[in-house]
Amino acid sequence: MDIQTCKLFAQYNHAANNDMNLLIGKLENFQWNKELGGYFKSIKDVCNHIYVADFNWLKRFSKLRAFDYVKDDLFAVDLSFGTNPLNEVADYIRKREELDEKLVQFTNELRRDDFEMSLSYLDSEGEHHSRNFGGLIFHVFNHQTHHRGMVSIYLEIMNISNDFSNVAPLV
Repeated sequence: MDIQTCKLFAQYNHAANNDMNLLIGKLENFQWNKELGGYFKSIKDVCNHIYVADFNWLKRFSKLRAFDYVKDDLFAVDLSFGTNPLNEVADYIRKREELDEKLVQFTNELRRDDFEMSLSYLDSEGEHHSRNFGGLIFHVFNHQTHHRGMVSIYLEIMNISNDFSNVAPLV
């Protein structure tokens, strides 16, 4: 993992989230909440999971060293895994955009030596871990991609055509 790859992943995820949000922004409330049978039962549940995970990882990343992105009031709250802090589509889209901007800012603050460092953190179960920082960054971006795939399937189940997976225009 290197700085340019991180920046590309941040741009890609931001663009893919925007494309996905154009579709989910058109959903009726019942579609946003419709239980569709996966581990995360609804599009709302998947989107909240992605948001809470990204939010918490950005807070964890700030423990490596001082970063400016985390000084934002956005991070003044705590969000627990398994919660849905964003119940309305419009709220999710607004907060997702804000968080994606912080992810881009985070990648712009990275230094080459960050990637070789280890980050010590507590997971959502309170267990201690120490892992390679660059690998953890990759994990966060891959996690978003994985769960956007779930949203894509849920949209297809509801006969909503979608394709927000293309990184090629950014390279």
